[in-house]
Amino acid sequence: MDIDHLRSWIGRTQEASDLVTPRLIESFTATFAPHLAPGAAGDAPLALHWCLAPPIAPMAALGQDGHPAKGDFLPPVPLPRRMWAGGSIETLAPLREGDLVTRRSRIGNVTAKDGRTGPLCFVAVEHEITTARGLNLRERHDIVYREASSQNAAPARAPAPAEPAPADLAWEVEASPVLLFRYSALTFNGHRIHYDLPYVTSEEGYAGLVVHGPIQATLMLNIAAVLSGRSTLKLDYRGLNPLIAGGSFTVKAQRQGDGTIRTWTEGSDGRVRMEGTARIA
Repeated sequence: MDIDHLRSWIGRTQEASDLVTPRLIESFTATFAPHLAPGAAGDAPLALHWCLAPPIAPMAALGQDGHPAKGDFLPPVPLPRRMWAGGSIETLAPLREGDLVTRRSRIGNVTAKDGRTGPLCFVAVEHEITTARGLNLRERHDIVYREASSQNAAPARAPAPAEPAPADLAWEVEASPVLLFRYSALTFNGHRIHYDLPYVTSEEGYAGLVVHGPIQATLMLNIAAVLSGRSTLKLDYRGLNPLIAGGSFTVKAQRQGDGTIRTWTEGSDGRVRMEGTARIA
C-alpha cells in the first residue's frame, strides 16, 4: 500500500440529502421492533439515519464485493475485504417524519496497521446530519480493509464458549437471513457478505452470512436509550469478531458506576462480537 497516496484523501468531502418518509419509518420499525427505544409521535427511531442517502452507483460501477468501486470519495485501498470496524455516534435531537436530511461527510483519517492476518487499512469517515432545525447527529464511521482470504489456509478453530456476562437489560434477536436481507434493502447495501452464501464462504472465508455492523450498533444504541431513559446519547463502539447469521444473538446493556452504560452483543456461544459505551450527550 502507498499509505501516503491514500492519506491524500484526508479532508475530501461529500454531501447528500434524503427525506424521512413514513414508509421508511414503517419499514425500519417492522424490521427492528420490538427492540427499539420509544419516541414521541412523529419522531424517527434511533439509528434510522443509516438508511438515508445511501451511495447509489450503477451496476457497472460496483466492485466484486457488491460495493461501489473505491477511488472517488473513499480512497482506493488495494485490500479487497471491507468490514464495519466501529465508530462513534452522538444523537443531539431526533429526526422526524417529513424531514429533509442533509449528510455532510469528510474523510477524517487513513491509517495502516499490521494485523494477525496481514496488513490492515483503517479509514475514518466523519458525518454530520442536519435538518432545518439544525444539527441532529454527529458520527464517525471506521472502515477496515483486509487482504483476501487464503483458500489454502486451514479453517479457524471455533473458540470455546464463554460464560454469558450479566446485564441489566438483555434482548434476544434472531439473526435470520431475512433480517439481513431487509436491512440491506433499507440501506441499499449491495455488500455480498450479507446475502451471498457461496461468495462469503468461498471468497471471503467466513463461516456464513455476516450480520451487518450497523444492525448491531442500532440495537446497542436503542437498548442503551431504553436503559438510560434518554434518546440523546453518545455511543462509542467497536467490532471485535464477526457475528454470523443463522441463530440468535443477545444485545445487552449494563449500568456502570461512572454513570455510563456498557452495551454489547453476544453470539450464541456467549462471546462478545461488538461492544460499546454510551453516555448522555
